[in-house]
Parts: sequence; structure tokens; C-alpha cells
Amino acid sequence: MTVGLAATSYANKVLDHIHRAQASTAPAGNYLALHTGDPGAAGTSNAASVTTRAQVTFAAASGGSIASNNTPTWSNWAGTSPTTVTHFSNWDASTTGTFLNSFALTSSKTVQTGDSLTSASGAIVVSLAPIAA
Repeated sequence: MTVGLAATSYANKVLDHIHRAQASTAPAGNYLALHTGDPGAAGTSNAASVTTRAQVTFAAASGGSIASNNTPTWSNWAGTSPTTVTHFSNWDASTTGTFLNSFALTSSKTVQTGDSLTSASGAIVVSLAPIAA
């Protein structure tokens, strides 16, 4: 499974920022794409039939985690029906852009034609685990 930070882009920026004091420009935004399986190392594998990306915003990080503070929504599903969504990929633009990271849903979601898929505020959590005391 290849979910996590995009090794060739975002991960290198994080490592350079932390360990080499290199300045890093934050992404202009965060946009989620839907997948029916692991998005792979490039974030493009197993793309869902609906390819529109939804913007996600985050509250301030706390305790080594950061959580969404909006409700990303894909309205009126017009793709293949039924589709079972299992993963998200996170990009810095609503189209094209740079792949940042990916993650599996806690539980998959099957959508049918006309359904809306919404992620509740706070439901998307990204963590960098600190060393346990």
C-alpha cells in the first residue's frame, strides 16, 4: 500500500524544511480526488469515475494531527453507478497540480447515480505520529 506523503514532492519539502531550515511555500489549497482503490505513488491509480476535486480546509494542528474544518462534497453523482470509494488523494490545485498525499477511508462508501458524497467537518484527519512518552 502506498498511501501517505508523495515521496518526490511534498515529503522532500517537509524534510528539507525540518532538517535543513529550507523555506517552503505552502500549497495554494488542498483538493481531494476520489479513488476506488489505492491511489498509488503518483496519486493517479484507481481514480473514481467522478474526477471533480473538492476543496478541503484544515483547522490548526494540535497533538501531531490536523483535521478538516469544512465539508468537502461531491454532489449529484453522475459517474459509474454503483461506485465504491475507498481512498482520497490530496492535490494542491482543483485540476492538474501537484500530488501531496493520499489516505484510505476508515470505511468505504458506495455511491449511486444522483447521490451526494460528503465528508463531515473534522472527519479527515492527517497525523504525523510523535514519539510516545
